[in-house]
Amino acid sequence: MYYDAIIIGSGPNGLAAAIRLAQKNLKVKIFEAMDTIGGGARTAELTLPGFKHDICSAILPLGFGSPFFKKLPLEQHGLEWIHPPVSIAHPFDDGSAVSVTKSFDENLLERSFGKDSNLYRKIFQPLSENWDLIEKDLLGPLRFPSHPIAAAKFGYHAVHSAESFVKKFGNIKTRTFFLGLAAHGILPLNNIFTSAIGLVLGIYAHKYGWPFPKGGTQSLTNALASFFISLGGEIETNTEVKTFEELPSAKAYLFDITPKQLIKITGHKFPNSYLASLKKYKYGPGVFKIDFATDDLIPWTAWECREAAVVHIGGSPEEIIESEESVWKGKLTRVPFIITAQQSLFDATRTPAGKHTVWAYCHVPSGYNEDISELVTNQIERFAPGFRKIILAKTIHTPSAFEKYNPNYVGGDINGGAQTWDQLFTRPVFSLTPYRTPAKGIYICSSSTPPGGGVHGMCGFHAAETVLKDLRIAR
Repeated sequence: MYYDAIIIGSGPNGLAAAIRLAQKNLKVKIFEAMDTIGGGARTAELTLPGFKHDICSAILPLGFGSPFFKKLPLEQHGLEWIHPPVSIAHPFDDGSAVSVTKSFDENLLERSFGKDSNLYRKIFQPLSENWDLIEKDLLGPLRFPSHPIAAAKFGYHAVHSAESFVKKFGNIKTRTFFLGLAAHGILPLNNIFTSAIGLVLGIYAHKYGWPFPKGGTQSLTNALASFFISLGGEIETNTEVKTFEELPSAKAYLFDITPKQLIKITGHKFPNSYLASLKKYKYGPGVFKIDFATDDLIPWTAWECREAAVVHIGGSPEEIIESEESVWKGKLTRVPFIITAQQSLFDATRTPAGKHTVWAYCHVPSGYNEDISELVTNQIERFAPGFRKIILAKTIHTPSAFEKYNPNYVGGDINGGAQTWDQLFTRPVFSLTPYRTPAKGIYICSSSTPPGGGVHGMCGFHAAETVLKDLRIAR
């Protein structure tokens, strides 16, 4: 059968690309290697029956605020968002915690940031209010900004390393909190532009909060798939594409995979120069993840943590900086920075009555294959004494296990490639249209293209826009 477009991979970017093309009445089909769709946005019973765990992505501020997803009628296809009262909490050894809500209320900020509250508001409030002006430029390929002044104000702060950016704050807790935000980028925090990651995540916390889909990340995937099918799209699971020649005839092929897999499938169609560039593409460190089934809520010492979607665990700036730098050197610190999520605190559909799930991960060297469950558990216990006693079961994913589960996670890299300054807008190669390959009709729509990792669908959207332009279809 003939199609206008074939999508390989059903992650959020593959689904976004498929929807955008189907909206233009193109005949589109998705091929997915696994028996369930979703890529990094899947939910499954990983520990005990009735305990629903998000396999990779969990809390989705970028998904809720996605310029493309916001325009889709996903609520009509079963999607319901949950908005915890506190987006992020960061506990400390003295029993206190910094926390952030959507509000810029003076008392709330002062309670968290003390003498830094005015400076924090001065930085984040204007950026949050102007985010609508710059988000499409930042969440896409390299181009001249639509609103240069607003973009320059963001860039003034974003160009710095996170380590240098936090020096403007006098409160050590403010510095620790911001470094925790920036650490989501899985980069050494003395790298330039790492403050940008912390700024974006902080902006999202104030503009949208840090919500997540009721029932699990799979709910977003299912809603996207349902809308795509309503547009006439087709999805075929349990079909691993190993060679380009086995695909049906189409005008365009969009691959929701990273350069490593793309080379295997379509490398013979690329000129040597492009192939050499793809082979130079850099992947970052991996992640080690634990899913816990628990008998009760996490007994955090700080009450703010008991109302938060996400809790960052890193006791000091030095701890977080060392944790993120060491993994790039192939080492692991004894006090890794941990990101935890406690969705069942707000979503009773995740577990049997009275029980809970805990989602936790840290960054480790690429391909790391050791079980560091005790390190992670000790870090949580440090700020929630008694946590160990409520654990009913656990399941771990090492970087090697993650890559086996999803080949896109090369060495356990969940971002589809290192988001270093030289690969931020130039992924997978330097090009003003990085979604288009030199081979006619072959495109990349994965997180290995701008704007990179995260559940937002913008890589797929921009890839689809490139296809529409090439096919001369009005966008």
